[in-house]
Amino acid sequence: MVTARVIFTSFVVTMLLVSFNLKAFAVDSDVTRLTLTGIQGVYVIVEEMQPNIQKYAVKAGLSKEQLQKDIELRLTEMGIKALSRDEWMKTPGKPVLYVSVNTHEAERYWYAYDVKIELQQVVKMEANPKVNTLAATWSLNMTGIANIGSLKIIKGDMEVLLGRFQQAYWAVNRKR
Repeated sequence: MVTARVIFTSFVVTMLLVSFNLKAFAVDSDVTRLTLTGIQGVYVIVEEMQPNIQKYAVKAGLSKEQLQKDIELRLTEMGIKALSRDEWMKTPGKPVLYVSVNTHEAERYWYAYDVKIELQQVVKMEANPKVNTLAATWSLNMTGIANIGSLKIIKGDMEVLLGRFQQAYWAVNRKR
């Protein structure tokens, strides 16, 4: 009975996380991959995790600072330049790889989570060409459930998403 309740509660929370987290919608498709063409590198921004999970996340190597370092290193290993803030300010389109992990404690020590990686860049509004704004042009996310003893699952999902970003990036920016 408890297991069914945990699963049901986690499902409901996950659906709420996903439905309330949709600002703009971009995915990994042929069209969204084209928006990655010509990007010379990305500035990485990692969102802080919710306070209710931070102390457990730090123990699992999921602090904002650690994730930032890990993602920048992984991008470099993939052949994608991780831009400093100064480099980013001078880069056309100001591409940002935005990473967020939203969590909700579904039951004591059980967390529903949603990991999202999105490429944001400056876009020109067709209806008003004078307006340029930062918008997501490519994104992927993974949703799951973890307990405090298995939070490294979140890092594994992030690695999968980074691998998918690498595939999308190199599909339109062939190595020369």
